[in-house]
Amino acid sequence: MPDRIVVRGISARGRHGWFPHERENGQLFRIDVALGVDTRPAAAGDDLMATVDYGVLAEKIAGVVAGEPVKLLETLAERIADFCLSDERVEDVEVTVHKPEAAVAVPFDDVAVTIRRART
Repeated sequence: MPDRIVVRGISARGRHGWFPHERENGQLFRIDVALGVDTRPAAAGDDLMATVDYGVLAEKIAGVVAGEPVKLLETLAERIADFCLSDERVEDVEVTVHKPEAAVAVPFDDVAVTIRRART
């Protein structure tokens, strides 16, 4: 079982959503990721280059959110998971995309989609 590197609450504006006004105006998204990574090589050598740099990871994920719009949170989550798995050290990933400003007609705290993907 791999170790976990977790980054919660990555915030970025994006233009994702089903409705035209969501794609025109944009809104805030928050992303949580948990990566399955063997951290032993990094720990043994105290070497950042032997692990996933979570600062760089957060910046890249914010870039995905700010990038090309999609209609569904599921699609955005998949894009983020694919990006995370592009690093060969990442064995699996859990991605949660939060859309706290979603177009919902009743009071709510948050809307989120969580996916889990693993290297095949």
